[in-house]
Amino acid sequence: MPMTRQIFGRTPEGVEIERYTLTNASGLAAEIMTLGATWMVLRTPDRAGRPGDVLLGFDTLEGYLAGHPYFGSVVGRYGNRIARGRFTLDGVTYQLPINNGPNHLHGGPQGFHTRVWAARPLDSAGEPALELRYLSRDGEEGYPGNLTATVVYTLTGQNELRIDYHATTDRPTVVNLTNHAYFNLAGGGDVLGHVLELAASRFIPVDATSIPLGELRPVAGTPMDFTAPTAIGARIGADDEQLRLAGGYDHTWVFDRPAGATGVVGRLYEPGSGRLVELETTQPGVQFYSGNYLDGTISGKGGQVYGHRAGLCLETQHFPDSPNQPQFPSTVLRPGETYRQTTVYRFGTK
Repeated sequence: MPMTRQIFGRTPEGVEIERYTLTNASGLAAEIMTLGATWMVLRTPDRAGRPGDVLLGFDTLEGYLAGHPYFGSVVGRYGNRIARGRFTLDGVTYQLPINNGPNHLHGGPQGFHTRVWAARPLDSAGEPALELRYLSRDGEEGYPGNLTATVVYTLTGQNELRIDYHATTDRPTVVNLTNHAYFNLAGGGDVLGHVLELAASRFIPVDATSIPLGELRPVAGTPMDFTAPTAIGARIGADDEQLRLAGGYDHTWVFDRPAGATGVVGRLYEPGSGRLVELETTQPGVQFYSGNYLDGTISGKGGQVYGHRAGLCLETQHFPDSPNQPQFPSTVLRPGETYRQTTVYRFGTK
């Protein structure tokens, strides 16, 4: 069966949480649940044909309910940070919850990652697809407008997980949706041996609270240069101010091609397993996070302890703090407009 449905558990309020499993003919399998529209599992073969799950997460609903660093969740209404939780739109200033130092992060403490989404199985040209929909009410976490958000996960015959995001609003608002999956293509250990390549000759430097300084800085000659395949651990300990401020990599890379264009913009490879992920997106950038704040206090799938840098994130998105930085691409959505973004993760081996 290309798609199956199970009850994963119930919230303390008694709300049923569904888990859907999407599979294709090549043996690729993805599991998605309705809490947080969360991408829980991606099972893909290594170069010897042995399947393994390459995402961090939990075996039970209780792990997700207890609080976690956004494992596989759709984050919003605004992914990444907004300085001081404040922005002005059309002359009106909005105050959002502060949940990351002095700033607002990933939509707030009750952001989209905590919400139960309505699921509807689809058939996309014979490929299993799951639509998840959520209505974020006007004023939720301080954001203006009733926003209807839709996320569609499609598992293709080309061993891709495609994520399509759509949103509409009845009042001007800001939107920046992404998925916060943590990858470990080896299935365990740290990710320092993973090899990353990004088609991005600029990145966004940040201050001590991870808010952009407002410039797009060249990566050339810095540890931020992934224009050629480079092991994540090769320079992560370099004496570099940006690495010190973030405790490693936790920055946005700006793609060299125009936003909305297609084509591969990133590759992640793990030499031991041979697993490879290629990244395509319509978004203008990607937040590469090297799991700096994982510290061994979380036990996940199979009792695995998630230590320092046990996973990494490639969160395709618009830029952090864009509502306060007019030089960045706009994240404003107005009535009558539709927010549309697509990201594709293509899995294989070499």
